[in-house]
Amino acid sequence: MNIQDAWEKALKKTKIIRPRAQELQTFSETNVAYTFLAEALVNRGDTIVRKGEVMVEKPAIVLPSNSPQFEGFDFEKEFEIGQDIITNFLLVRGVSFPSMKYNNKTDSLNIYDGHIDKAIKYYSDMLQRKEDVHSGLVVGPEDCWQFSVLIFTCTQIVKSANSDIRRLLERFRKEDKPRP
Repeated sequence: MNIQDAWEKALKKTKIIRPRAQELQTFSETNVAYTFLAEALVNRGDTIVRKGEVMVEKPAIVLPSNSPQFEGFDFEKEFEIGQDIITNFLLVRGVSFPSMKYNNKTDSLNIYDGHIDKAIKYYSDMLQRKEDVHSGLVVGPEDCWQFSVLIFTCTQIVKSANSDIRRLLERFRKEDKPRP
């Protein structure tokens, strides 16, 4: 599958079942934990369970605008494209990420013995019981999981934007106050 087909497939089939309740940190790095579920391509009736997190962090160097860094998403391996191509691909489609570093770490990759609807219920209930406000539950196609995880991460960034602006203004006002 080429990158365009994978993107369109992820847009059509990605569902955020349970968003992360806690907003992203404004002034420091944030771990955006997720459980990603997909219908197994090989064993029909089973569900692929990918647990991981995307570390959203400010890069050590100042990046130009619209220059995010994506690591750990396996774009090179899966689609044979480099960092610049994925950034430009998203930008041309009107998707811009803040110029930060997005480092995906997959903690586990397992099979849930059951249909995806059953897996959704199981993992939703588990997150609810644990009162986990840091993790999200995402469903999408296994062969373009990277885009589904990016879509989830992007929605979390947008969700935090209003409070980020408020916090930035508060910080600016505090720094701008004359000192006695």
